[in-house]
Amino acid sequence: MAKAEERSYDPASQKMINKAQDENIDIVWDRYDAMQPQCGFGELGICCKICNMGPCRIDPFGEGPQTGICGASVDTIVARNFVRMIASGAAAHSDHGRDIAHALILAASGQAHDYHLKGTQKLKKTAQVYGIDIAGKDTQSIGQELGDKCLSEFGQQHGELKYTSLAPAKRQAIWRKFSMMPRGIDREIVEIMHRTHIGVDNDYKNVINHGLRAALGDGWGGSMIATELSDILFGAPEPIRATVNLGVLKENQVNIVVHGHEPTLSDVVADAAKDKELLDLAKKYGAEGINLVGMCCTANELLMRHGFPSAGNFLQQELAILTGSVELMMVDVQCIMPALSSVANCFHTKLVTTSPKCKFPGVEHIEFKEEKAFQIAKQIIRLGVENYKNRVKERVDIPPEIKGLVAGFTTENAFRILGGKYRFTLRPLNDAIISGRLRGAAGVVGCNNPNIKHDWAHVAMVKELLKNDVLVVQTGCSAIACAKEGLLTPESALEYAGEGLREICEAVGIPPVLHVGSCVDNSRILLILASVVAEGGLGEDISDLPAAGAAPEWMSEKAVSIGSYFVGSGVYTVFGTPLPVLGSKKVTDYLTGELENIVGGKFAFEQDPVKAARMMIAHIDKKRQALKLAPLMYARAPEAATKA
Repeated sequence: MAKAEERSYDPASQKMINKAQDENIDIVWDRYDAMQPQCGFGELGICCKICNMGPCRIDPFGEGPQTGICGASVDTIVARNFVRMIASGAAAHSDHGRDIAHALILAASGQAHDYHLKGTQKLKKTAQVYGIDIAGKDTQSIGQELGDKCLSEFGQQHGELKYTSLAPAKRQAIWRKFSMMPRGIDREIVEIMHRTHIGVDNDYKNVINHGLRAALGDGWGGSMIATELSDILFGAPEPIRATVNLGVLKENQVNIVVHGHEPTLSDVVADAAKDKELLDLAKKYGAEGINLVGMCCTANELLMRHGFPSAGNFLQQELAILTGSVELMMVDVQCIMPALSSVANCFHTKLVTTSPKCKFPGVEHIEFKEEKAFQIAKQIIRLGVENYKNRVKERVDIPPEIKGLVAGFTTENAFRILGGKYRFTLRPLNDAIISGRLRGAAGVVGCNNPNIKHDWAHVAMVKELLKNDVLVVQTGCSAIACAKEGLLTPESALEYAGEGLREICEAVGIPPVLHVGSCVDNSRILLILASVVAEGGLGEDISDLPAAGAAPEWMSEKAVSIGSYFVGSGVYTVFGTPLPVLGSKKVTDYLTGELENIVGGKFAFEQDPVKAARMMIAHIDKKRQALKLAPLMYARAPEAATKA
């Protein structure tokens, strides 16, 4: 049995892993061990089960069958499997956007009284993107019209998604030239499923190119709709201080954990947790109050808009219950382990599902409806408060680890922070890169995965980037990982940043790592990159920028879609463990090489996070050289930088 220190980098998580072992409670790492050895055919992407003649598998050593029963080559099989992952990931994040658009319409039309359109400036700005005439119209009318237009893009059959107009002109031209411009969000996902059906597309390049088109429909469509409309409905985040890790759970309070991804319910839960009736009830049962904390990406939604603490990221969802202090965990969709119900049954914790898309056998389901949002939120919190009396005090074991962080950065407030009150601009950022004070920028995002030490890859990669004067932007579980290490505070620049980056952080008062939201908010990074290009001096396209992306501990199909829309937007993107494509040399070479000549971005695979960071730095330096930028003010050559 592996030691807890080998499973997680985080001390709080290590303590709960040990507790699970001591009490013989099965958690994710145990199930991972039980699954070894994992299917080698699946890891290489060379198993095909899309029809009933199979499953078929290709012999990776060249001695057995080299085609499926239908004649599909290894290249066709691998490409089909890869883009089907894109389809699922794009569907998940885009469906999130659909739900937010629906909520916006209900709020604007007066059918959901617990919501108000808080981001009026963003509403007007977004309405202009969609060509809505706002003259003489009130906020509610504009909101309803915008929601309708956004919803129409899901089923749109022709034309171009509106948000793609915000990409650099050169980038749009590339998408049109190679038939990668997404027409409708759902259309491209459905077409993946058609193309990969038996007997349809078997040109691996053609299959992959359409996969990128669907991914772009996610990044510049569904995900961007989710992020931008959330800012309208719930208000745009502003930089805010908060706390993170399992230590945010309180021994003397009712602990409610909100887990999942959609902010529609969690936003009203934030208000319901302050309700006097529920607070009085909590005191009646002996608790000092109600402690609402987030888990996974719902944590990021609550954190960046309300300052609520985060109990942790993906691999900590079971560990929170293991503290014995959680009265109720409410879940909606995405990244929710089915094993939660088994772990909750070992404690007094009540698990409640809220989405019709995500139910658990034998678990209480209270379906969320926007029209009764606050009422439902109170109903769920009441269950948690009433469960406080069932807590077994002897089993409560809350790790003390807790860190402060700053979150809530967005495309818009980045302009204001860098440019100042009267100079709304990214010019200082561009100038810092051009002058050599800042080497470049990197987006480090993605999940946790038990196939690599929890949090370690995120932290190690980011530290290597920071010391080499690379500004880091993060979302999702990756941001939580680095927050637990203390990297998301302005003070951390003094310890971890290179001289140039440290000077910028001190002058502006920002952390060297900017937390821009949940995983669906990767669309903010796309808009920031487009804005940097528009500011001038760093090329004409996103692919010209001294920038790179990474997902060092990626796990879900959403990560595959995210990585693909960054590559399709011109970003060099490093994944920790490889995509399941290595069974085809042609597909691997296309994704990690040839694709750069078409879209300006490509994938790379490297499990060692420090080596991966150096690959990103080498790529950034290559782009600086192509732009003929000034030498770095504080030159630091990363040891044995790998060629990008």
